[in-house]
Amino acid sequence: MTTIARLGPIMQNAFVPADFDAALSFWTRTMGVGPFFLLENVTLEDVRYLGHPSDVKFSIALGYWGDMQIELIRQLNDAPSIYKAWREAGKSGLHHVCQLTDDMGAARAATAGMTVLQSARVPGGGEVIYVDTGGGDGTMLEILKPAPGTDGLFAMMKDAARTWDGRDPVRTLG
Repeated sequence: MTTIARLGPIMQNAFVPADFDAALSFWTRTMGVGPFFLLENVTLEDVRYLGHPSDVKFSIALGYWGDMQIELIRQLNDAPSIYKAWREAGKSGLHHVCQLTDDMGAARAATAGMTVLQSARVPGGGEVIYVDTGGGDGTMLEILKPAPGTDGLFAMMKDAARTWDGRDPVRTLG
């Protein structure tokens, strides 16, 4: 039996801040994390929120603090999603952690009986599920099977963080 811990490494802490720009400023200026890479107008394929189709659109900023990726998320529309539900509940702090896996079948088996809050296909061949682990706020688990090539993108971001001198704290990816 595969347990959640054996699926793969936790590589990210993710936040859905009420003020996205203020959060970027906090992470870059106060915490010294950066640079952040902004991906705007993200749309995933076959998004399902609580089992129902959703056309959620969002932007994310990704930066590295050592080996840990920090993700900031801003929803751009009013579609039902885990991000909208979080903001509407007035919550703050850690939204979810992300775990990488190369076996979504094992991930689904390891989380059987837990509620899949949101799922989607990632363009290029990836897949993602967000699971309520039952541990309360901050224990939502994103399990990501990255699309091919994502590891190179993450490596570029991590390398940029190693040599970051504080300039250009937010960089847009096309």
